[in-house]
Amino acid sequence: MNSQSPAIACLLTLAAWLAGAVWFDLRERRIPNPWVAAGLVCGIALQALASAGAGLFDRSWGGLGLLQALLGAAAGLALFMPLYVLRALGAGDVKLLAMVGAWLGPQLLLGATLLTLLFGGALSLAAMLASRSSRQVLGNVRVMLTTTLLSAQVGRLTPLAAPSASRVRLPYAVAIALGTLGQVGWQLYAGH
Repeated sequence: MNSQSPAIACLLTLAAWLAGAVWFDLRERRIPNPWVAAGLVCGIALQALASAGAGLFDRSWGGLGLLQALLGAAAGLALFMPLYVLRALGAGDVKLLAMVGAWLGPQLLLGATLLTLLFGGALSLAAMLASRSSRQVLGNVRVMLTTTLLSAQVGRLTPLAAPSASRVRLPYAVAIALGTLGQVGWQLYAGH
């Protein structure tokens, strides 16, 4: 049996959960709570019940432990909660990153989140160009920057005006899946 077999099995399981989330997000523009909850429980259980090791996607395969799984889930919530408050992401996206955090642990989650944001930016740019809404998007950015700069000049924080509503709603589970699988792939590749 290959020394990376458990890591590959975990990768395939996580990839299946992410693929399901992407499918729901593309089809329904939402990710059901039971789907995310089941993935979260599975990630926490694997981290807690597997023999101690450096992570589910590491050469010295093994669980990080219950505490690290819970910290990873909490980090996922904390990293995307501000974007939810700003209405840049939906609640399902925040919960999905929390699920990913349970699987990866807090350290790998940071890299996965950075990759997710990069893929999300590329996805947003592609959607903007495809919908021909670049004028509206750039106008929103101009208003936000102008408001922020004027607030800085007068020395007090002024609440940002809500930008014009966008017609395009991105299935951000795609970016989360790509960022997560990119991080895990790098982890497995770097472990050779």
